[in-house]
Amino acid sequence: MTVTTLTAENLNPFKIAQRQIEHAASLLNLPKEAVEILKQPKRVLSVTFPVKMDNGQVRVFEGYRSQHNDAVGPTKGGIRFHPDVTLDEVKALSMWMSFKCGVVGLPYGGGKGGVICDPREMSKGELERVSRGFMEAIADIVGPEKDIPAPDVYTTPQIMGWMMDTFSRLKGFNSPGVITGKPLIIGGSKGRNEATARGCVFTIQEALKDMGKTPEGATVAIQGFGNAGRIAAKLLSELGCRVVAVSDSRGAIYDPQGLDLNRVEELKDQGDLSSYGASFAIQPEKLLELDVDILVPAALENVITSANAAQIKASIVAEAANGPTTPEADEILFGNGVKVIPDILANAGGVTVSYFEWVQNLMNYYWSEEEVNLKLKTAMTEAYRAVQDLATQYKTDLRTAAYMISMERISKAMEARGWV
Repeated sequence: MTVTTLTAENLNPFKIAQRQIEHAASLLNLPKEAVEILKQPKRVLSVTFPVKMDNGQVRVFEGYRSQHNDAVGPTKGGIRFHPDVTLDEVKALSMWMSFKCGVVGLPYGGGKGGVICDPREMSKGELERVSRGFMEAIADIVGPEKDIPAPDVYTTPQIMGWMMDTFSRLKGFNSPGVITGKPLIIGGSKGRNEATARGCVFTIQEALKDMGKTPEGATVAIQGFGNAGRIAAKLLSELGCRVVAVSDSRGAIYDPQGLDLNRVEELKDQGDLSSYGASFAIQPEKLLELDVDILVPAALENVITSANAAQIKASIVAEAANGPTTPEADEILFGNGVKVIPDILANAGGVTVSYFEWVQNLMNYYWSEEEVNLKLKTAMTEAYRAVQDLATQYKTDLRTAAYMISMERISKAMEARGWV
């Protein structure tokens, strides 16, 4: 893998996404016009909307919705509520979503949305008003045949329920297919809550097979103990792995003998992992450098960079988060023999089961959790094998191979439509 190293590493996610596209395109020999289309979102909406807070004051919130490419089908992707949301981040995430959908063969392009806010500082009523206000602001460009949002960082099934209800009221009829990740009672899919983590674990199992290893006794460090991180910890533990370290935004804990996950979950729910014991506390950034078999980055972007990539000792890095590894870090990890299961493959389980939810909404016919999980395993396993085979053929890393599969698919759709 050859990546041009910048004098100062560029951590702008939009620029990173563009560089990843250019690198994969160079191996595919795609038409220049197709590459230029793929390097930019088709549509980006920037909105502001007023919300009355509990103290009676009106606060104006800012948000974005990016729709990258709809050559294959309607756009699809999460909405995050976070104080550090930026336009370039949302654009990059919508691009990654296009390739994520492509690598598992979904009839979607990529979308992404975000609101600049901190939901941890809001009451339930304020959170509901922000959720409904944002959906009102973007309602003209979303819909079951246009763009289907879903949960992301700090957004929940309840928030998706409020948004679906708002859209349905605006349109004058029930429209469950406008959004996925909803509560079951209003059209959610069984298996959706665990889908991102479960899909990631399926890819880890395949990677272990390729390396001649089994999950039993494999050591795991998980950076980020939110929904995906804590479920991945549970599922990996059930397979026989030993979870030795976890972290959240407040700190990190490490026990080489294996953490008591039940206790860790209790402390996380109470908001303080440090109560696990002072002797187990480590610096959060040191978790990434632990000598473990499997490292799962499950938080935000750009946590593995050129500054720390050489210190990564894990055999497998499975990206449950979006964009945790920079191109410079990718080059170092690949050179050191670390198998990086890229975000657009590793965490594609969420959008895959979101697709299943959308299909069930359109049919008004719902599947059992066993059926959902079986279909997910088939999709993730087949996608991993296709990416691994292409990576072997081109002697490249899994991320580049995943991009190649997706970009070729999207490029063929654009050609069939007459765009290029």
